[in-house]
Amino acid sequence: MDTGLTIGEFSRVTHLSVKTLRHYHEVGLLAPADVDRGTGYRYYSLDQVPTAQVILRLRDLDMPVADVKAVLAAEDVSTRNELISAHLARLEDRLEQARSAVESLRELLARPKHGSTIEYRTVREQPAFGIREVVDRQDAVSWWQGALGELHGFATARGLRRTGPMGGLFANDLLQDERGEALVFVPVDGDARPVGRVDALVVPGAELAVAVHRGPLHTIDLTYGDLGTYTARHEIGVDGPLREYYLRSPLDVAGDDDLVTEVGWPIFRSAG
Repeated sequence: MDTGLTIGEFSRVTHLSVKTLRHYHEVGLLAPADVDRGTGYRYYSLDQVPTAQVILRLRDLDMPVADVKAVLAAEDVSTRNELISAHLARLEDRLEQARSAVESLRELLARPKHGSTIEYRTVREQPAFGIREVVDRQDAVSWWQGALGELHGFATARGLRRTGPMGGLFANDLLQDERGEALVFVPVDGDARPVGRVDALVVPGAELAVAVHRGPLHTIDLTYGDLGTYTARHEIGVDGPLREYYLRSPLDVAGDDDLVTEVGWPIFRSAG
């Protein structure tokens, strides 16, 4: 093929390695213009250089091969731009997650060694309305946010008087097995007819070791860590759901830095 480029020549022109070009051929992303049946040598045309350049840039943006194929196969500019924009949006989400992780790490490294202040508390059972569901850990935050908003709307619409902050109970399975029961509740004084997934219930009493977490939920694991370490060291931890009380919830503040959450760890405590 006199007008073609060997795979080595095409590699030098496009800055795609020979190994990468062979891989792209195997996965159907960039096939050679011709393959010699006798020798198996691959030859590329000069018209394929722009396509290779597009592939190089998309792959530099970590776009999966399947998505690159979709971009190249797009029949119009609008469809192609939508595919690229969707990938860029995913990259921005990942960047934000990375920034959040870096910030969290810095906070951890600068954290005082003494950790959270921990106190004991006896919590009595409370009449409440709540939303209970078995959820996957990866969906827990979005489920929690929706449940909080729904309960707030329910209590407000029916004029129920709160007798304490909204709270949550989370089964150990949710952390240990990444799927378990979660309950978000609002303690109230008064009767109302349950609607939809909102149901009347009694939040059980408990003996708790309690610590206050201030700030975003993505660092609340530090407070849980303090409580778990404390209860294990003093050998007072017992089985039971972990508990949270939202002294300042997302419904009350403009930013995550202003959140205030009490975290409760079930413990054994003698009457004396």
